[in-house]
Amino acid sequence: MHPALAFDFVIARDDLLGRVPSLHTTHVGLTLSKLILDEEKRLLSILPKLSAAKEKRVLEALPSALGPEWAERALHLVERGHARMVAQIARILGEGGQHVELQTMLERSTREHSATNEMLIWLFSEREHWKELITPDLLGAILAALEREKHNAPGRVSRLHRALVDDRQLLGDIFKNVDVALARDAMRRLQLSPLFDELTKRSLLARIVKVYPELESMITGMEAQEKAAPLIVSWSSLEKRKAEYEELVKVKIPENSKEIALARSYGDLSENFEFKAAKQMQSVLMRRKAELEQMLHNARGTSFENVDTSRVSIGTIVTLRNAEMNKEETYNVLGAWDGDPDRHIISYQTAIGKALLRHEIGENVPLNTEHGTAAQFTIISIQPAPPDQTEHAPNLRSESAVEAAIAE
Repeated sequence: MHPALAFDFVIARDDLLGRVPSLHTTHVGLTLSKLILDEEKRLLSILPKLSAAKEKRVLEALPSALGPEWAERALHLVERGHARMVAQIARILGEGGQHVELQTMLERSTREHSATNEMLIWLFSEREHWKELITPDLLGAILAALEREKHNAPGRVSRLHRALVDDRQLLGDIFKNVDVALARDAMRRLQLSPLFDELTKRSLLARIVKVYPELESMITGMEAQEKAAPLIVSWSSLEKRKAEYEELVKVKIPENSKEIALARSYGDLSENFEFKAAKQMQSVLMRRKAELEQMLHNARGTSFENVDTSRVSIGTIVTLRNAEMNKEETYNVLGAWDGDPDRHIISYQTAIGKALLRHEIGENVPLNTEHGTAAQFTIISIQPAPPDQTEHAPNLRSESAVEAAIAE
């Protein structure tokens, strides 16, 4: 018997037995839970063939059918299921006390850009209940999903594409409480994206500008006339980024091109998994290439020599004391791409780095503790950080821009 029909018959039988108590089944062992367990691996293909009401019955039976691990296995269905299934399982997980597990999965999927179109559309519609997930990572996940779809089904306008364009509040919700630099980066990515026609692109950009009017020049074309804020970076971190870019351009992208050519030779691109996977990787590589080019263009290398220690500057070691907790903290405030919490090295662009910059010895600075509460710390010393001795190309822009960056 066809699996979907088996579910139909079992549910219909149970309904009949419920209405007519005098009837009895001759197949006591054939229960909905048993059928779910037997067909678990095929549920993704079976459930869309059931009516909405019967699909709901099957999904609501998951906890009893799958036992203690039902939530973990239900999350796998969310990651691959259609829209109706995603909504139903999310509801069941919430009612079953698995809200945290669902949130963790959604956060990971958006951060890693692996969320499916159906998950994202559901999240749009339910965002009032998931405000902590409505971040710039969500836009990145949307664009990644649309790029995957563009390669898999070129020329087709998807539900996700329409949902993004038609939901005029979504981008405003995503960017209303974030740093303007993140909004600027998102606008640049939208400008470079081949996913939208020019009219749609300008409409999406305008929604971000509504939150940050100062970014209007990016639409009007005046952005190129403005001076981009430089990134002050250590020579060592700059060399690492350059090495990553070199490997990307000279090794990874050429290898990917060969993989695409080889996969194309297998024919029938609509059913060619190798071709689709290689094209998806191409999108990832080209996006990273554009990001690195922008980062390297704005980077200003420095060795952190001759820094101003009369106040907290980029390239200083700052010692703080909290009198109430009788606790001292030391931070090495270094370049934008430097960060090693175990060695107390932080970027000047982090929340702590920004809070400390330009303050002098004796001044109080409010910082969040490891418990998430705010506390007052007093700056008790400012020392120069050890110089970065990494060799660098002489034509790269260096620390002359450090003070200008701080001023900006």
